[in-house]
Amino acid sequence: MDPQVEKLLKLPTKQKILLFVLFMILEATALVWFLYRPVYQEHESLKADLTKLQNEIEEKNRIVANLPRLQQEYDQLNRELVQALTELPNSKEIPSLLTSITTLGKSSGLDFLSFKPKSEVSKDFYAEVPVEITVSGSFYSVANFFAAVSNLPRIVNITNVAFTDVKSVNNRILTKVNCLATTFRFLDKKEIKNDSKTVKK
Repeated sequence: MDPQVEKLLKLPTKQKILLFVLFMILEATALVWFLYRPVYQEHESLKADLTKLQNEIEEKNRIVANLPRLQQEYDQLNRELVQALTELPNSKEIPSLLTSITTLGKSSGLDFLSFKPKSEVSKDFYAEVPVEITVSGSFYSVANFFAAVSNLPRIVNITNVAFTDVKSVNNRILTKVNCLATTFRFLDKKEIKNDSKTVKK
């Protein structure tokens, strides 16, 4: 028999028990370290991945649940955009709009003495298109003209209204009116970029 084993067998019972306990502790530690710990770490990692996936699923479920509402909001914004586009002409429609204004004035019984388009004033995403107008006619004709302009499908603001040369002719009160008619148009993306470059300079 191996002398080391013989020595161990001759040890007192208490020491044998102590050695056995130490051996068991070492074996348990080795099992925990080499077998249980990697499995536990993998389990925790999978648990974290599962939690992450569950959160992603909940987020996607929230999005899906909100989809009808978001679709409604999108449709509403599209309708508002279409409405805005009908009220703000693009650059191609400006001449026809200005022609419509003069036609309205003439059909209201006004004489156009001057019609001077001024330089556009660029804003964030639109431009103001001002036109200085001088007309002559009766107060009634002027009122009808302003009412007709306000009923146009496009936005046209009449400001800086000044009445001059008021006189009575054949029981009609005639006057000359100077005003500023301002309409608006959307700037296209290229124009907005050019404006932002100008501002930076």
